[in-house]
Amino acid sequence: MSAASLPRMRTTWIVVGAFVALVIVLAVGLRLNPSEVPSPLIGKPAPQFELPVLQDPHKSFSGKEMLGKVWLLNVWASWCVSCRDEHPVLVEYAKDRGVPIYGLDYKDKRADALQWLRDFGDPYRLSVSDADGRVGINFGVYGVPETYLIDKRGIIRYKRIGPVSSELMERKILPMMRELERE
Repeated sequence: MSAASLPRMRTTWIVVGAFVALVIVLAVGLRLNPSEVPSPLIGKPAPQFELPVLQDPHKSFSGKEMLGKVWLLNVWASWCVSCRDEHPVLVEYAKDRGVPIYGLDYKDKRADALQWLRDFGDPYRLSVSDADGRVGINFGVYGVPETYLIDKRGIIRYKRIGPVSSELMERKILPMMRELERE
């Protein structure tokens, strides 16, 4: 082996090593569930907001009004395909189980959102309109739907990215809500 071939061989091994490292990182990433992305807001106070009520924009609603209550904040939009999948679950749990669900209509037109609720049912105790998406950004919304479980002190205890299913409600969300109600 000549002295000139040593740098070339070293460069080859560096490239092979970098490629193997990249393959490992990608393989690990593909095994992760995107719905379980950890939120830096879990365990921290929910961002404060005051927004117009969707059904009556002359009224406003603030997250502060929920202090002392355990509740779900569901971020949705009429243009969201996955929201349509999750919506029957929310309607069922709001009606049959009395789960307190509040809606954050995200980057949507008011008329479209109201029509969507008329067509598919309204599981929300009330919905607010986040037309410009600023409140959603403060909550760290990646996309809709997203659901947040907020405790009596206004602390985010759980975040779900993507549709909520009946199984998720039964296995995770409702047990957490019951426990938080006892605190």
